Amino acid sequence: MQHNETIKVNETDNSSKNKYLVPFILVAFLFFLWGMVHNLDGILIPHLKKAFQLSNTKSMLIDSAIFTAYFLMAIPAGMILKKWGYKYGIITGLIIAGIGALLFIPAANTTTYFLFLIALFIVGCGITILETAANPYASVLGEPKGASTRLNLGAAVNGLAVFIAPLIGSRFIFSGVEYTDAQLTAMSEGEKVAYLAMETSRVNTTYLFIGLGFLVVAVLFFLFKLPEIKDDSKSAKFSQFVNVLRHKHLKWAVIAQFAYVGAQVCVTSVFVRMAMKYAGVDEVSAGNKLGYLYGSLFLGGRFIGTILTKYFSSNKLLVLFSIGAAVFSLIAIFSNGVIVIYAMSIVGFFMSIMFPTIFALGIVDLKDETKIGSSLIVMAIVGGAILPPIMGQMIDWQNDNIKIGFAVPLICFLVILYFGIKAYKPVFKKAE
Repeated sequence: MQHNETIKVNETDNSSKNKYLVPFILVAFLFFLWGMVHNLDGILIPHLKKAFQLSNTKSMLIDSAIFTAYFLMAIPAGMILKKWGYKYGIITGLIIAGIGALLFIPAANTTTYFLFLIALFIVGCGITILETAANPYASVLGEPKGASTRLNLGAAVNGLAVFIAPLIGSRFIFSGVEYTDAQLTAMSEGEKVAYLAMETSRVNTTYLFIGLGFLVVAVLFFLFKLPEIKDDSKSAKFSQFVNVLRHKHLKWAVIAQFAYVGAQVCVTSVFVRMAMKYAGVDEVSAGNKLGYLYGSLFLGGRFIGTILTKYFSSNKLLVLFSIGAAVFSLIAIFSNGVIVIYAMSIVGFFMSIMFPTIFALGIVDLKDETKIGSSLIVMAIVGGAILPPIMGQMIDWQNDNIKIGFAVPLICFLVILYFGIKAYKPVFKKAE
């Protein structure tokens, strides 16, 4: 598995303290690129739902395509990095993601939804390799004592994408043109086809630049001389992954992380449509609010959460934030007007610290099983593939009642609350 490694840097040139600056800037840009991909989904889902006249369930397959790739590519990504090294592994991931993003253009031009899903799956495969490589690579690009700072900077750059991506998507993907079902029915077949084709084609510019961004960065990684990293790890056996789950707190951390990723994807996936339907704003304004409000609160929550760790234990902070997320989910469900938008945005604030906090609690005192346990928690990201279609199915069953579907992230926050109150406590059993 990709997390079972001992990383060493070949220190051959100590003449300059800044020799890692350019490599780190390139690695930091990887955090931004995959952040852009993920945070455009909140725009892409309502847009393609409209362009292809999809049900909620089918539109949520956009999430499933990219997060299924994460799950399926987790182990192969580690094998690629082990065989080819971090530099060429990263280049491979960038090329794969770039090709996937560029496939949006033929998908749009042929108005083929299935090709969009294939393109997203390919992008997901590429960024899985990038995520697998970026954290350990960033940690060794400089003095060991600065590793935590570099990783936090990478996370901050990734957080910027939460803010920026919806604003770009709203500007270049949303047309601002909305027709009712009655108006669409009244159109001639030719008019309707032309309108839907126009809507579909609006993804071209954004994903062309994203695709070129991946490929340009791949060229830069190829051209620059980067520090060599030696991987002395041994491949873990499947039995080791099963056996480590005897630790109750790790097992619940996997469940909690599954719930968190699923909840976050669900919230961002319906944000625009909730804002349009219950607050009466147009799609461009809704997309902007996903960036300005949700994005800024999510990013702010990361910084505030870091400060609060000085005053609260990790489990108490998780309890506090999961209660907040659950309360504001209920407010979003039972309110109307602009309150719905503010409530969903504040949910973003309370979700901000969940991933790293669950991760840290889940690997407490695992000792030599830490890396295997870490891999399992990372693989729980598959929650982002499974829970959104369930949410979409609930919405479809209730005649497009999106608030009913919002019960899915609410339940997820209650699961995380249980983990923070009780299930986080380590109860160790000997290996069989």
